[in-house]
Amino acid sequence: MRAHTTFKATLGRVLADLGLALPEKAVIEPPKDPTFGDLATNAALLLAGAAKSNPRALAADVAARLTAADSRLAKAEVAGPGFINVTFTPAFWQETVCEVLAAGERYGASSLGAGQKVQVEYVSANPTGPLHIGHGRGAAIGDSLTRILRFAGYTVETEYYINDAGRQMRMLGTSIHARYRELLGAPAIFPEDGYKGEYIKDLAQEIIDARGRALLDLPEAEAVDACYDYGMNKILDGIKEDLVNFRVEHQVWFSEKSLVASGAVQRSFDNLKARGLAFEQDGALWFRTTDFGDDKDRVLRKSSGELTYFASDIAYHDDKYRRGFDLVIDIWGADHHGYIPRMRAGIAALGKAPEQFDVILVQLVNLLRGGAPVAMSTRAGEFETLHDVISEVGTDSARFMFLSRKSDSKLDFDLELVKQKSMDNPVYYVQYAYARISSVFAKAQEAGLACPTEAAPALLSQLDTPADIDLLRALERFPDAVEAAARTHSPHHVSYYLRELAGLLHRYYTLNPVLAAPNAELTSARLLLLSGVATTLANGLALLGVSAPRRM
Repeated sequence: MRAHTTFKATLGRVLADLGLALPEKAVIEPPKDPTFGDLATNAALLLAGAAKSNPRALAADVAARLTAADSRLAKAEVAGPGFINVTFTPAFWQETVCEVLAAGERYGASSLGAGQKVQVEYVSANPTGPLHIGHGRGAAIGDSLTRILRFAGYTVETEYYINDAGRQMRMLGTSIHARYRELLGAPAIFPEDGYKGEYIKDLAQEIIDARGRALLDLPEAEAVDACYDYGMNKILDGIKEDLVNFRVEHQVWFSEKSLVASGAVQRSFDNLKARGLAFEQDGALWFRTTDFGDDKDRVLRKSSGELTYFASDIAYHDDKYRRGFDLVIDIWGADHHGYIPRMRAGIAALGKAPEQFDVILVQLVNLLRGGAPVAMSTRAGEFETLHDVISEVGTDSARFMFLSRKSDSKLDFDLELVKQKSMDNPVYYVQYAYARISSVFAKAQEAGLACPTEAAPALLSQLDTPADIDLLRALERFPDAVEAAARTHSPHHVSYYLRELAGLLHRYYTLNPVLAAPNAELTSARLLLLSGVATTLANGLALLGVSAPRRM
């Protein structure tokens, strides 16, 4: 980020001297081939017309002025039809150590969000059973995104939407009730599409332990309601416990039932009707989503009087915006892809701009054990719970793996691989980089060597090898990775960055002795560099909700 900002400012001054302004569409980015330089721009190509000049001639003039205007630029060269490639001096990169150490735990933080109020809603699994591995991926993504947005200057509130109304919840009560009767030897018909997991039997047994045969004497509807209430609350308590153990935060637990009880759904209906966006037809209430780009109008209230999920979702999001959020981010499973246009239509009908709403889709997790697939089916009760996975591989490993790829890409999660202490395990690979540095500092302390408290330029000038500069360049890119993750709502930018930085550190450690360096000044300089790397690794891991262990 510092490199980009520095070059952009210098380029702007040089162009201003020529009576030109840097075009908005001008690109400043690293060249595809790093041997060409640190950054490249197409500004001369875009400005040739205005300057009434040949693009290469203009580029040559600008390049010559750049190095004269800023001593931090070692060279500026023209490439191709008029691209300008620039290379910074080693001293510029060495200053990165000072920046990292001065910022400490805040290195990589920014004011990008400028305090904008954002709500991130994630997991929101129906409380009909324990959280499974797919829910875990959404939980890790939502929680990490929250950490990143806050680090980038946004004000973020986290929320879990409790789907405690509707057919699936009624089926939970019916399923528990059927098992309750079976366990007591009473006639029972288990619903064809009921929940079949062993946990349903466990819940039924708990009710028997607490209330005995009392439910058999109740009207069926009353008994089913009692089973539903007990089951939902017990499952929800388990979900909350699992999320706490997974280091996942939810500040607000919002009940779907409360929408109807508070009149929020009816208020939304009245609002849409008043604006001509809802109409009655065939006894049902419809929403004119086609006015907002949807392929057909959608039902809000069925002719039976039953509300659709869409009706609740409109009322729910209306409530979110009424709470003052500038941006609402929903994290959904990939199977909800087709629902996005409908929801965007609803958001538009609420009078909100497209950029005030975003949906992050989370693809499936293929759970493996030693390369063999693990069968998962929530309805059939054949699945690995998040609790079981955390117990087996640990929170760090699970979170990092969930965040190791883009959320909309399928993920292979091998339980055996992430338990291995090998460089093939991406979690171990990154955490071991931090542990290696910690080991170096522990040995330095034993040898009576202390890391300098001040990163003086003369000392940092020792960091002049290609390996040094590669590490310094990588450190300088961390704020860019955080900003990219915040702008695109994509935590994987941070995990990708950490693996790159860890790789550079491992190579550096192998080829460049620190405590056994040729002289004391070089040892001190390398200790400062490793301190900067350790700080950056720890900050990045914290954004993923993963620990930075000193020993492994």
